[in-house]
Amino acid sequence: MAARQPGALTPGLRQVPVPAPDLETIVSLAKRRGFVFPSAEIYGGFANAYDYGPLGVELKRNIREAWWRSMVQERDDVVGLDAALITNPLVWVGSGHVANFTDPLVDCKRCQRRFRADHLEEGAYGEVPRDANGNPLCPYDGGELTEPRQFNMMFRTQVGPVADEANMAYLPPETAQGIFVNFVNVQQAMRRKLPFGIAQTRVSFRNEITPGRFIFRTLEFEQMEMEYFCMPPRDRDNPTEYLALHRQWVEERLRWYIEVIGIAPERLRLRDHDRDELSHYSAATTDIEYLFPWGWGELEGIAARTDFDLSSHAKLSGQPLTYFDEETGQHVVPWVIEPAAGLTRTLAVVLLDAYSEEPDEKGEKRVVLKFKPRLAPIKVAVLPLSKNDALRPTARRVYDMLRPLWMTQYDETQSIGRRYRRQDEIGTPCCVTIDFQTVGEDGQPGDDCVTIRDRDTQEQVRVPISGLVAALEERVPRC
Repeated sequence: MAARQPGALTPGLRQVPVPAPDLETIVSLAKRRGFVFPSAEIYGGFANAYDYGPLGVELKRNIREAWWRSMVQERDDVVGLDAALITNPLVWVGSGHVANFTDPLVDCKRCQRRFRADHLEEGAYGEVPRDANGNPLCPYDGGELTEPRQFNMMFRTQVGPVADEANMAYLPPETAQGIFVNFVNVQQAMRRKLPFGIAQTRVSFRNEITPGRFIFRTLEFEQMEMEYFCMPPRDRDNPTEYLALHRQWVEERLRWYIEVIGIAPERLRLRDHDRDELSHYSAATTDIEYLFPWGWGELEGIAARTDFDLSSHAKLSGQPLTYFDEETGQHVVPWVIEPAAGLTRTLAVVLLDAYSEEPDEKGEKRVVLKFKPRLAPIKVAVLPLSKNDALRPTARRVYDMLRPLWMTQYDETQSIGRRYRRQDEIGTPCCVTIDFQTVGEDGQPGDDCVTIRDRDTQEQVRVPISGLVAALEERVPRC
């Protein structure tokens, strides 16, 4: 088994490695604070499957909406789609998945563990032992491995009451094909001219062997993909303009991770696929990679898919999937650029990249998730200074005022310092504190002001309740 050589790295990004937090630290925090739980943990869990808790659901939603805002809402050349998960199985024949969507698997003859052969070569299990001929051995017990055999990664299911081949269907391993088979429907219904894109977010399923790296690679995951359709190049063998468009989308997607999601540029790089690494349909592919605790790994792939998918589906279905070019009076098959991101993988990166340990105002260590405010699961926390009946009515009034505008949490249990730390650890940008100066005491009237505490700077500012919404809007975008 020859090791796959990495593709070319695009210059321009700083290549200085910045240590990421230990993966176990993030896994522990994610479970403790309600981001991600092991699936069916009371039954011993289930390999490569996770459940998203109350904060994980909100973080996923915010990442998804940030992607949709940038990819669809803020552009006038992209529209959305939500295609069926279970569809005609011929879709996966036409796309080539039935014949080609395979992984090379090997088994340890001693412990019977199963591995992807390419993962062993790419260092997914660290440095693996090798035999005298340089072939990899089992990373767990050094046992001899079987010869690789191809295994299709699609999950099969049955439609209807009879379980036979005639009723077989597949769970989707990607989101793209629902877009391709609906190309003509969308183009005609929305009266779109080339170039334009169709975007979709949904769950995908892949029955693959993974090295167990939290939610980086799972059986069930959510993707965010867009197919950008453009005119075919004048010269198919030298598609200069098409490759330039591909590079524009690479730069745009990289910008999104840095500016919108807030990922440190030092932990990102671009990797162009070598020619012998490209998929059979691809004219070029570039991965945006992140520096995970175990090394560089793919965050998003931007592929120049040419006209492969539309042409393949047209051939198998007998239905033309073309665009009528009014200037030339001809029907053409568009070429495609595909930015394909993993939502759940992006969530893992956001958790890793936001994690920070730093001193608090007393010099003690505090853990902070420095999410971009738009991504934070909880935007505002309302905290009465103490669990006191005199503070509660005003605190609940403030909470009820803010809740329709932001995802807001109310907490009156334990000391105010402990509650600040809890909110720091889940990434809440602003805490609003109601104290006795707010409501008054000893017969003296209060000032009806509250204190806003900033997560990152720990600075505090006092504002009237009547101006609280305006003050928070300067700091946190509305949901």
